[in-house]
Amino acid sequence: MLVRYYAAAAEAAGAEEERLDLPAPLPLARLVEDLGRRHGPDLARVLGACSFLLDATSAEGAAVVADGATLDVLPPFAGG
Repeated sequence: MLVRYYAAAAEAAGAEEERLDLPAPLPLARLVEDLGRRHGPDLARVLGACSFLLDATSAEGAAVVADGATLDVLPPFAGG
């Protein structure tokens, strides 16, 4: 799967995107927890304020993420 980080999330993750192999589908909330552990407390903090698009559709914690999906991690932003 592809995870794309934007703005403060990219800065906290140290990357604009990363590819992950998911052995099985899992809830978005679990994936977000795993990403926070993987990249450390700065990203974990930012993720708590983010919204998520899963394959271009707004998604929340119970959404199921499967290998091959694209997840956009969108921190809050001013304007627009």
